[in-house]
Amino acid sequence: MKNAKNNELSDRRSAAAEAKAALLNAYRSAKDSAEPTRLAKQAERQAIAAAREERRAQRERVKLEELERAQAAEAERQAAAEAAARADADAREAADKDRIARVIADEAARKAERDLRYANRKARKS
Repeated sequence: MKNAKNNELSDRRSAAAEAKAALLNAYRSAKDSAEPTRLAKQAERQAIAAAREERRAQRERVKLEELERAQAAEAERQAAAEAAARADADAREAADKDRIARVIADEAARKAERDLRYANRKARKS
């Protein structure tokens, strides 16, 4: 036994209260002495968090710029494809109009030849 003397209840209670007070004082002094270190660590964590947030925002900006570039390139490709399709359709339409004009001119020439033959045949009969 640590204490060889006879301890009464009041002695034990006061010893327990003193021990609690000593522990509380030790905790407070340790907390006060660690305050600058805690503040430094907290500031360091805040700086790390701010840097992490800045890097995340930078990644988001780069991703957004890349997406915008891709969309612009896609829009440019689509506009070029539409222009090529429009030019192809215009060329086909012009070719169709030219073919129709040639067919009409050929029919007019054949009609003129037929009318001439008919007029010659009428002239021979009369």
